[in-house]
Amino acid sequence: MGENKRRMLAGDWYLPDDPELQADTERRIALCAAYNAQGESVPGPAERRAILEKLLGSVGEDVRIRPPFHCDFGYNIRVGARTFVNFGAVMLDTGPITIGADVQIGPNVQLLTPLHELGAERRRAGWEKAVPVRIGDNVWLGGGVIVCPGVTIGENTVVGAGSVAVRDLPAGVLAVGNPARVVRTLEE
Repeated sequence: MGENKRRMLAGDWYLPDDPELQADTERRIALCAAYNAQGESVPGPAERRAILEKLLGSVGEDVRIRPPFHCDFGYNIRVGARTFVNFGAVMLDTGPITIGADVQIGPNVQLLTPLHELGAERRRAGWEKAVPVRIGDNVWLGGGVIVCPGVTIGENTVVGAGSVAVRDLPAGVLAVGNPARVVRTLEE
């Protein structure tokens, strides 16, 4: 494994313009294209499942991800059993993305792990690092939710449509807005 990939996987600053990472990107492009195929080349459920198993780090039982689905590498994404991901999901997995079991993810949700350098010179040079995103069991992310780098969303939490989670959200709450804030506790 090359230095840049090792640094990326360790959560350190790295340069993404690297031949090894480019090869990983080409692999992802081919697998996502097959998964997202339209028209006569639409894969069946078993074929889509096989593609997900090649693309993602792990895929639980009865996971459903509707195409189109986009990611950076795929191998840093783990999806728990019975999770549903609607159309247009974007998961930028330069760092780990862990999605629990029984999660519902609305259309056009973004789970983002990359951070870019704030200093202009290093940002122009392309330096970035990744901070993990964690989604607990039985979470519901409404349509268009954005989960920013380093955010953990506790189990049984609902994040309202269009919200932007910029900091951790505890278990068992309803959070809405930009930035997402807790508006009430949810009862069983």
